[in-house]
Amino acid sequence: MIHWFRRLTALFAFAMLAACGGGDDDDARNIVQAAQADARFSILVEAVVAADLASTLSAPGPFTVFAPTNTAFAALLQELGVTKEQLLADKALLTQVLTYHVVSGRVLRAQVPVETPITTVQGQTFTIDANLVITDQRGRTARITETDLLASNGVIHVIDRVILPRP
Repeated sequence: MIHWFRRLTALFAFAMLAACGGGDDDDARNIVQAAQADARFSILVEAVVAADLASTLSAPGPFTVFAPTNTAFAALLQELGVTKEQLLADKALLTQVLTYHVVSGRVLRAQVPVETPITTVQGQTFTIDANLVITDQRGRTARITETDLLASNGVIHVIDRVILPRP
């Protein structure tokens, strides 16, 4: 009976280890690698590469990235009346917009300062309310739809709209 119990325990432990992937795989990837591994962020990754920010966001950091999904980028393209190619070709604009989505430090959901201006790497601020709605410098809003996607050099929070700094 004890032999059977040990086998069952070993099998259960193996199954749990396999289900978890053997450790903190998500934390092993940096922010860029985590975004590359998630199909929702393919346009964001293209933009980061086009703006030459991939090496910066792969650096030790830590960083907090408010990451717009492909749907958010599609809505922005329609709002601006431009194509993805036109947007990706404007490196200066991309850099301003993308760095507005990045905050220095690892800010988990529980640490988000509510109703307090949050300074971005770009230099301007935005605010987040208690319902996890971001208000940017143009008065536009974006909802944080998923929080605390951990990476080795920070954290990603998923947002449903591209936020914009003042012109």
